[in-house]
Amino acid sequence: MSTMNNSLITLGMYNKVDITKTENLKKLKQSCDDFESEILNFFLKEGLKKEDTLFPKSAGEDIYHSMQTQELSKQLSGGFGYSKLLFDYLKDKNNL
Repeated sequence: MSTMNNSLITLGMYNKVDITKTENLKKLKQSCDDFESEILNFFLKEGLKKEDTLFPKSAGEDIYHSMQTQELSKQLSGGFGYSKLLFDYLKDKNNL
């Protein structure tokens, strides 16, 4: 029989799961992934700059290109290692 007591769930006599710790780890992981996404967005903006003198820019091209690099950086975040490195450091430092 399980009982709930201040975000601590007791399953049987020996197994305990701290819900707030799990939620905090999820939020920390998401924050680290978001930070990595911003780093990647910066690198992608600089790396994917294109200056084509042959064809003039259209009105929405800068907006579309910015949206494209932002979405690409979101998709790539979490796989480059910055996020994991920061997550492990903050988790150890805060004893999570």
